[in-house]
Amino acid sequence: MYLSLGAGLRERFEANDAASFGVAPNTNQDYDISRLEVLADLRFGPQFQFFTELQSDYAFGKEMLTPVDQDRLDLEQAFVLLTEPLDGGTFRFRLGRQQFAFDLQRFVSSRDGPNVRLSFDAAWAEFERGPWKYISFYSQPVQDRDLRPFDDYSNNQLTFSGFRVERKLADSASVSAYYARFKQDGARYLSVSGNERRDILDLHFTGTKGPVDWDVEAMNQTGRIGSDDIEAWAVGSLVGYTMTEVTWLPRLGIQVDAASGNKNPANSQLNTFNPLFPNGVYVTLAGYTGYVNFIHLKPSVTMHPNTRLTLMTAIAMQWRETTADAVYVQPNIAIPDTAGRPGKYTGTYGQFRADYLLNSHVSLALEVVHFTIAESIRDAGGHDSDYGGAEFKFGW
Repeated sequence: MYLSLGAGLRERFEANDAASFGVAPNTNQDYDISRLEVLADLRFGPQFQFFTELQSDYAFGKEMLTPVDQDRLDLEQAFVLLTEPLDGGTFRFRLGRQQFAFDLQRFVSSRDGPNVRLSFDAAWAEFERGPWKYISFYSQPVQDRDLRPFDDYSNNQLTFSGFRVERKLADSASVSAYYARFKQDGARYLSVSGNERRDILDLHFTGTKGPVDWDVEAMNQTGRIGSDDIEAWAVGSLVGYTMTEVTWLPRLGIQVDAASGNKNPANSQLNTFNPLFPNGVYVTLAGYTGYVNFIHLKPSVTMHPNTRLTLMTAIAMQWRETTADAVYVQPNIAIPDTAGRPGKYTGTYGQFRADYLLNSHVSLALEVVHFTIAESIRDAGGHDSDYGGAEFKFGW
């Protein structure tokens, strides 16, 4: 038996002008978000693990607080894990409040970008043997309330459950697929509201071969909300080529993403994609883009001047998949007065990011984004927006 203790601190100063392109009030803000986590990990041999983690998250100077900005004291994780050999493989069962994420966290993430990370009250079972892994889970995503300490909650009005299969094709490639059921009571979209039930099928393929790396994912969603049927989809892809013989090891990357929007608000079918539990960092930290009703093309260059420093710069272009639906910002918030207005093109942004590993405990990061909007947003009262974020992380 042994006990491990740990802690992590993240401080990030953000200047954002503005998360909703200036359409919403008080969207120009300078503030600091602070996340403190402390954990205890108790092990009884190789079979039993008891893990507990507390969080304390503050947003100093931020006027418009959202549930992902502040949670002053609460239980982030508390689970028990059983690990047993079984039939030539390994069986694991995890029960309690926990965090999990799939693949590049496009749609299922631990939400590390915002201040308050996402946890699930869940039962998780997996069996791994050779190149195969089978996962089954039932979860209730935790809702952050922050009225008093330890008041976060979950219930069966919002659930996410499913079955996942993973297969390693080689040391450098893998494929996975999962079916999931998403249930949310009282959901609201621009054209319909009601109890939302989505059946989800997701396919994912990732790997590297020599200097080339890739990550491709596709998701289809069907089901019902209120009296409407649901038919929605999304795809995401990242492909890169690393010039291994060149100084600083430049990686030339291309990112292509798309997600469906609602084709006809007057009919009885909803086509608006639900991004589920996305990691906004997949696009940028600025939060200017939701993975809903959009097409995204992003060339990038990443360089490593040394083993501690990573530099990335990109210029990206965005469109709506359909003008019948709105322009969305993170995670799936519609910009008012954009649905049904002409203009598929929504804008162009430039991004620069630097990550520096000071030592095994401390890392630093800087990200800057400028978004030049198109007429489809300007006609709704929006303006060009800028974001700057400087981050300090400490962990032991």
